[in-house]
Amino acid sequence: MASPMRSLFTDPDRYLQSFRLFLKNSTEHQCIQEFMERQLPAVVESIGNGKSAINVLSVGGGAGEIDLLILSKVQARYPGITINNHVIEPSADQIFKYKENVAATSNLENVKFTWHEETAYEYESRMNEEKKSEKWDFIHMIQMLYYVKDVSATIRYFHSLLEEQAKLLIIVVSGTSGWETLWKKYGSSFPSDDLCCCVSSADVKRILDSAGLKCQLHELPSHMDITSCFIEGNKDGEMLLDFLTETCEFSKTAPPELKYQVMEELRKPECSQERDGKVLFNNNMSVIVIEP
Repeated sequence: MASPMRSLFTDPDRYLQSFRLFLKNSTEHQCIQEFMERQLPAVVESIGNGKSAINVLSVGGGAGEIDLLILSKVQARYPGITINNHVIEPSADQIFKYKENVAATSNLENVKFTWHEETAYEYESRMNEEKKSEKWDFIHMIQMLYYVKDVSATIRYFHSLLEEQAKLLIIVVSGTSGWETLWKKYGSSFPSDDLCCCVSSADVKRILDSAGLKCQLHELPSHMDITSCFIEGNKDGEMLLDFLTETCEFSKTAPPELKYQVMEELRKPECSQERDGKVLFNNNMSVIVIEP
């Protein structure tokens, strides 16, 4: 009998809802923001040297909160220089929110925004079709490599678009995170829709090593409060379980045995720690900075 489980990506509205709940329940954005505040200035130190304009490509820019922080650091390093910021983002809803965030942000006079409502793969195909190969001074791919069909080809393609002193910045879950543990064990039981679901820094590092590319690695400790997942019938808990397993209505459609195993796994120290009566899932991330 065919499993009633289906991928969360088949329901874009529920996916977006669960994603926003994940951001609300986790320290994800705070940890990335802290990295951008403290460490990004050194990363972008020389990307615009001798340039009259700086070209930035955001792959999977979402609603733009992190993008705008990145741009402020580039502006601080190169005051007054024009920045052409192109955003690849398949969700019209996220682009709408991104534009709202831009409208509410001051000091963007020298930044020109262009949005491309498409996936990374669609962008690549379109560029190849139009025989264009635009070069970029800074490319960032933050928490988006889970949504591409071929991680290695995607990294290689965008790396090939770097200018001589450019940088490619990738953020994915860490090889030491609960995501890695959960997905290595149960990923094959979750519904797949051709997407490489869990990609960790360990996977990216292997790809870079085999391509002979040099990189710097920074670890970002982060957690997500998943206490509500253990309260039967709790709507937020069900939504977070959907996000963790990338399964639509996991609580209702997963075979009882699988649901039991996943719930047990989520409580184990390899996935989470219990603190002050809360279950905190290990959401550690890695920032990978790659040279041309």
